[in-house]
Amino acid sequence: MSLLTNEVTLSVIVLLVLSVLRINVILSLIIAALVAGLLGGLGTSKTIETFTSGLGGGATVAMNYAILGAFAVAISRSGITDLLAYKIIKGLGKAPNSKVMLWVKCSLITVILLFSISSQNILPVHIAFIPIVIPPLLSIFNYLKMDRRAIACVLTFGLTATYMLLPIGFGKIFIESILVKNINEAAATLEHPFVTTVSQVSYGMVIPVIGMILGLLCAVFISYRKPRIYADVQEPTADDIAERILQINPFHIIVSILAIIVTFALQLIVDSTIIAGLVGLVIFGVCGIYKLKDSTDIMQQGLKLMAMIGFVMIAASGYAAVIKATGGIPELVDSFSQSIYASKGLAAFLMLLVGLIITMGIGSSFSTVPIITAIYVPICISVGFSPLATVSIVGVAAALGDAGSPASDSTLGPTSGLNADGQHDHIKDSVIPTFIHYNIPLLIFGWIAAMCL
Repeated sequence: MSLLTNEVTLSVIVLLVLSVLRINVILSLIIAALVAGLLGGLGTSKTIETFTSGLGGGATVAMNYAILGAFAVAISRSGITDLLAYKIIKGLGKAPNSKVMLWVKCSLITVILLFSISSQNILPVHIAFIPIVIPPLLSIFNYLKMDRRAIACVLTFGLTATYMLLPIGFGKIFIESILVKNINEAAATLEHPFVTTVSQVSYGMVIPVIGMILGLLCAVFISYRKPRIYADVQEPTADDIAERILQINPFHIIVSILAIIVTFALQLIVDSTIIAGLVGLVIFGVCGIYKLKDSTDIMQQGLKLMAMIGFVMIAASGYAAVIKATGGIPELVDSFSQSIYASKGLAAFLMLLVGLIITMGIGSSFSTVPIITAIYVPICISVGFSPLATVSIVGVAAALGDAGSPASDSTLGPTSGLNADGQHDHIKDSVIPTFIHYNIPLLIFGWIAAMCL
């Protein structure tokens, strides 16, 4: 079967084309699932049944988003967001010069990048911090005329490059529990088996991550460095919010900080964002940030803020179930395996390209590894790639597409925070920028790693 006639490839193309045409992502996922199922021979009834049964896989993530949305609303009611905006704007002065503006922009970008990196390793809360940290900063971004596409690229870099390189937190899960485990299992079946270690994976990922760093620098300092004005937004001034600051109860600020700390800490202890977020909401309610009888309103506002992202994750889970059920992924890999042995360069490029297609569809690099490893490792060894190059190819092939998929946490998370006021489009402002600045460099530098290591 040709690469271009494979049902997975065609369904991913349909998904991306519909998304770029501004068709709702949920509708795009459903249509793409139908295309994959029908082309894969499942039939309409079986496709719908598989899609429906797969929806449950995204329910937990959707609930996480709903709770986090309510938590973000409760934080905003405490007044801490107004205080944060007031302090930053007051620090700028009434007529800030270009040097002050540049310093504040660089400081904000640096802090957001550190938040994003630490969310994967130091404090592994993944995207849970985004709807809490980013919405309060939107007025500051607007005041500074910062392009939110640059912020999306900063967030996505921390969410993806970190787990690829550092074996801590989510990186430990990806590198040690998934990548190393599956590569070693696949290699054990070969005539000349080898054993991959965590340190080898981190070393093998250095060159691809350098490509992502260059993409990040390009996004921040070249592509999206120019000022961007967002419509229908009142630029905040110190005078505009000074009166609201006077109404803030200092006790509420203390409660907000306590609730944030408890929520993050509890998430690590019980490994449940839902429970941790619920405890945070209870703290806000008991301490008077909102009246307990208003909890329904808090949840409704949280759902309004996060519902679309949650439903996209649910639909993406159903879509992933369909493309797995078609059997098209193994066929996609096998379709080129017989014709690439004459050229290591072509073999590396095609394996990376197929990894990009698979992950763009599934939306999760963690789920992609087990699918491709069993086939990729034998191919790499038979073509003549070293164990280290094999690690790089498999690792990058799995991670490729995570940054630019419409159904990935790495793009949905940034959108959930940056679109809190409805002015950040998921496809054109998150998916396309991250695809350009990360997936393309990963293809290039992943190929370089495969050829040099």
